[in-house]
Amino acid sequence: MIPFRDTVPLQYTPWVTWTLILVNTLIFLAGQAMDPDHLRSFQYLHGLVPARFTYPEWAAMAGLPVDYTPFVTSMFLHGGWLHLIFNMWLLWIFGDNIEDRMGGVRFLAFYLFCGLIAGLTQLYANPLSTIPTIGASGGIAGIMGAYFFLFPYARIVIWVLFLPIFLEVPAIAFLGIWVIVQLFKVTTGMGAVSGGNDVAWFGHLGGFLAGMFLYRPFLLRERSRGGDKYRF
Repeated sequence: MIPFRDTVPLQYTPWVTWTLILVNTLIFLAGQAMDPDHLRSFQYLHGLVPARFTYPEWAAMAGLPVDYTPFVTSMFLHGGWLHLIFNMWLLWIFGDNIEDRMGGVRFLAFYLFCGLIAGLTQLYANPLSTIPTIGASGGIAGIMGAYFFLFPYARIVIWVLFLPIFLEVPAIAFLGIWVIVQLFKVTTGMGAVSGGNDVAWFGHLGGFLAGMFLYRPFLLRERSRGGDKYRF
C-alpha cells in the first residue's frame, strides 16, 4: 500500500516544497546524464559516507578529502527512479501542510535540520560503512514527524497496490505503521548497512524523532490554523 494524498486543505502556496521537488529532480536528471563510473564517484564525493569521517585512513586511500558538505548535499542525491519518485511523492503529500504552518524560510531550515540529524544518526549507527547514504528521506522523515503531531487526525488516502482500491486511514495510524517498520528493520539487524543493504533505516528514525520533538520553534504563530480540527 502506498499513500496517494492527504485531506488537509492548504492555506498558502507551498513554493519551497515545489522548489525542493524540482531541485531534487533536476540534480537526479543531471546524474543520469553521467557515465556510470562518473556518477558513482560523484555519489561517493557528495553522498554521506560514514567511514569518511570515522576511518581517515580508508578515506585517504579512497581519495575522499575532509569535507562536511555531504551532510547537506547527500539530501539532494538519489540512487534511482523509484528512490526519487517515492521520496518526492512523500514530500509532496506531507511537505506542503508543514510549510503551510511554518512559512517557506522556516520550513526549509526545518527540512535541512532534520536531514542533518538523520545523517548524524546514520553516522553514529554505522560508523564504518563505506556505502554512500543518499536521498531526501531524512528530511522528509522529519516532516512526517511534525505531521504526526500537527495533523494526527488527517486522513491519508492509501492506494492498495495493483488494485483499484483506495482507503482512508488516520495519519497517526499510517505514520505509526511507518515508524514500526523502521524499528523492525533496525531491531532485527536489517538496518545495518552492508554490501546488499544501503537503506538508512537509522537515519529515517533519527529524522522522524527530530521532526516530532523539535518542530514547535519553527512554527509561525500568525499562520492560519485551518487544520486545527486534525490535531490532538
